[in-house]
Amino acid sequence: MRVKLFLSFSLFVLLFACGSSPTENAKAEAPRVNQDSINKLLLKIHAKEKAYQIDTLFKNKVKHAGFNGCVLVAQHGVVIFKKAFGYSNFKTKDSLQLNSAFQLASASKTLTAAAVLLLKDKGLIKLSDSVQKYLPGFPYSGITIQMLLTHRSGLGNYVYFCEPYCDRPNNYNGNCFNNAAMFEIMKAHKPEVYAKPGKKFEYCNTNYALLAMIVEKASGETFPEFMRENIFIPLGMTNTWIHDTKTDQQYKNKTIGYNGSSKPEEDTYADDVYGDKGVYSTIDDMFKWDQALYSDKLLKSNTIEEAFQGYSNEHKGKRNYGYGWRTIDDGKNPKIIYHNGWWHGYSTLFMRRPADKATIIVLSNRFNRSTYHVEGVLKILSENGSGTDLSGED
Repeated sequence: MRVKLFLSFSLFVLLFACGSSPTENAKAEAPRVNQDSINKLLLKIHAKEKAYQIDTLFKNKVKHAGFNGCVLVAQHGVVIFKKAFGYSNFKTKDSLQLNSAFQLASASKTLTAAAVLLLKDKGLIKLSDSVQKYLPGFPYSGITIQMLLTHRSGLGNYVYFCEPYCDRPNNYNGNCFNNAAMFEIMKAHKPEVYAKPGKKFEYCNTNYALLAMIVEKASGETFPEFMRENIFIPLGMTNTWIHDTKTDQQYKNKTIGYNGSSKPEEDTYADDVYGDKGVYSTIDDMFKWDQALYSDKLLKSNTIEEAFQGYSNEHKGKRNYGYGWRTIDDGKNPKIIYHNGWWHGYSTLFMRRPADKATIIVLSNRFNRSTYHVEGVLKILSENGSGTDLSGED
């Protein structure tokens, strides 16, 4: 397909050049040189053969595991496979498109962490700062921003401890249950902690909901505004936004989330808490986010390296957690940096392998654990044929 498109484009350039000035000729041929190098790379890495294998793999997931979603796979920074499978709306039978937008669920944490690190790079915060510096009344001492980033705060998970205090689904004191409501409950009731600050790793959504609030305090903007102005727009992520019940309907490419039985998941409890989740995006926009991490366009290079380090080493093992990223490093295979997600029917996987700039993005709007099983894709991409288990939702 890419070769055919290239040949068609080359013919168009040739015909156009016949009636152009030398300067216009040079301008017309400039994209051709770039496409030439891309096609050579695609041939070198056997992209056509890999794309066929990946397509077959996901068709089998659709047939045997009920997969429904969009997939993008790249290697050496070049997309080799991109396809939509299934429906965005099971009732109307509207098909998924390549620009269909999905709730990223916990994969949103990679972007929340980026917002925090961006403020750090600008000198507006320090990772060693206490949470209480930005959130007065926070009822726990000794917890730093870094502890929130690395899930070492010891805090309980708001998804569980807040619900008993809600007067009806997704409402607290007559208002929508959001980050502010979560914080009010924490101040009023001081829920029990799992551990002392910094003692151990304990994955917890509360950490990232608080980080979104710290971004707001430090920047003077709402979290959605900050993300849009400082991350989404600069990176060209034009189909990415923070969930808001009042404005979501303006995005015509928004999908509906379904459970494993293809029944729609209603927007109910905790949907309006952001930071730990809440980002809607597409496979193309997520690839833009992926590619930005190979440059200093958004974050300083040393900051990016710090984000990919593991900070939970009390238990020996190949799995770890950095600043908004899970990592797998067994000392034998290339390091993998990734994050999974699950929320109200959406299951997502965002995986990166910097050694060969490989990227796997799988966004599904019908909950399905096959979303996380991409060992087969890794084997197809790997010269040595080895894969890595990325199963498990967050």
